Amino acid sequence: MEKQQVNTDVQRSTGRWKLLAVLAVCAAPMIASYFTYYVIKPEGRTNYGALIDPRTYPIPAMASTLLDGKAARLEDYKGKWIMLKVGPSDCPQACQDQLFAMRQLRTMQGKEADRIERVWLITDNNPLETVLLRVNDGTRMLRAPQDAVAKWLPVEQGGQASDHIYLIDPLGNLMMRFPKDADPSKVKKDLAKVLKASAIG
Repeated sequence: MEKQQVNTDVQRSTGRWKLLAVLAVCAAPMIASYFTYYVIKPEGRTNYGALIDPRTYPIPAMASTLLDGKAARLEDYKGKWIMLKVGPSDCPQACQDQLFAMRQLRTMQGKEADRIERVWLITDNNPLETVLLRVNDGTRMLRAPQDAVAKWLPVEQGGQASDHIYLIDPLGNLMMRFPKDADPSKVKKDLAKVLKASAIG
């Protein structure tokens, strides 16, 4: 009886180790990519966008909705990289330029484009112009409270959140902020780097 119990305990222990080994193998690519990106910083490596510590800026609980009023959250797009812009519905020229840049930047990633979502957090409840909707087909549009958005997103000194395009990783971490009037070619390089370095999304 004791021998049978010992064998059962050994089998359970072996099973646990096998399970842990499988989990380690599955998690290794993600852990390695994050370790490489956030911890190891080789000499000469530069980022155009400003890196953000995601622990400092977690996505807040926001009463966000789709344009039709149905509840929706940024977290609904977890699993993909998110290029995020925010701002009011009137969308002046600078806003339109950002939306256009996001569309082009996604396209320029070629076969990796499907790993990226474009999201516009609209910070008021005013209707959008039909033309704006048409030319930005494919951009996910959510309405979100301006106060919540302003408190969440870090900005350049003297700036505002609508000046920037932000990048959120597939785990829902805010990780990068691009400068005002960003150079699309440099943003493209940063996107290519994170997509290449990451095994997720």
